[in-house]
Amino acid sequence: MNNTRLAVELPGLSLKNPIMPASGSFGFGDGDITKTNDLNELGAIVLKTTTKDPKKGNLQPQIVVLQDGVLNSVGLTNPGVKNVVNEKIPTLRKHYSKLPIIASIAGESFEDYLFVAQHFAAPGLIDALELNVSCPNVAEGGMQFGVDPKVIQKLTAAVKEIIAVPLYVKLTPNVTDIVACARAAQEGGADGLTMINTLYGMRIDPVTKKTLVGNQMGGWSGPGILPLAIRMIYQVAHVVNIPIIGVGGISSALDVLEMYLAGASAVQIGSAQFKDPAACWHILSELESEMDKANVNNLQELSDQIKRKFRDERR
Repeated sequence: MNNTRLAVELPGLSLKNPIMPASGSFGFGDGDITKTNDLNELGAIVLKTTTKDPKKGNLQPQIVVLQDGVLNSVGLTNPGVKNVVNEKIPTLRKHYSKLPIIASIAGESFEDYLFVAQHFAAPGLIDALELNVSCPNVAEGGMQFGVDPKVIQKLTAAVKEIIAVPLYVKLTPNVTDIVACARAAQEGGADGLTMINTLYGMRIDPVTKKTLVGNQMGGWSGPGILPLAIRMIYQVAHVVNIPIIGVGGISSALDVLEMYLAGASAVQIGSAQFKDPAACWHILSELESEMDKANVNNLQELSDQIKRKFRDERR
């Protein structure tokens, strides 16, 4: 595979290709899929979102895979930041010394976010930090932070002061004005954006009369949200000057190219892996072929071309 053709440069990240698993997909690089597929072939790994203290997650069932998507209410299950920093990441680095690592953090208060960020601030521990202000599965914290531009700006700035690595803010689609939220993150000092997270959804079984996930509501993802992700990325890419990592409904190499045309500079794969655990690798294997069909010579060149086009449109 021609790595130069697929290579992408982002703040703090030199990616051999644009494909990475979305936060939670591969845990901390210790999931079953990593036993049969090499993480080193991917552009980077995004770790499961980490919080100050260990979390057991929401009531079961936490994940329901349906024909048209995935409804999840996991609730940020994780072993807590001290375990992640002292055990999970060192183990991951030992096995994948050159793989870019993006940590993801969340909290129920400013103090929680800053506590977790401080633990990830050690030099050489991670390559970038993703600020999850958009998880719809936690009773407190995520949604409250992610829907208010003023709070997004303040939180982004506070975390940025603590860490030396680039900061990517993951935005929720559950807002009326995604552009205002994106601008707020940029004004707070974000080096990039990740968008979008899941939509707040719910399903009810007509026979049992019970909701399909134990927490009643959860995050809805899958191919059905791709048009929404494309629209929001397109809107935001026209007004910000920081790169966007596109996520939401990607299930093919063509979807990756569409994300680029909307304004993304790299992508994350999430729900596609519930039906195809090796989706990241399969999409990657098809990417150059689809680039040939679309007359795309180089992904970095495509990204730069789209950014120039957007700048011209703003004049």
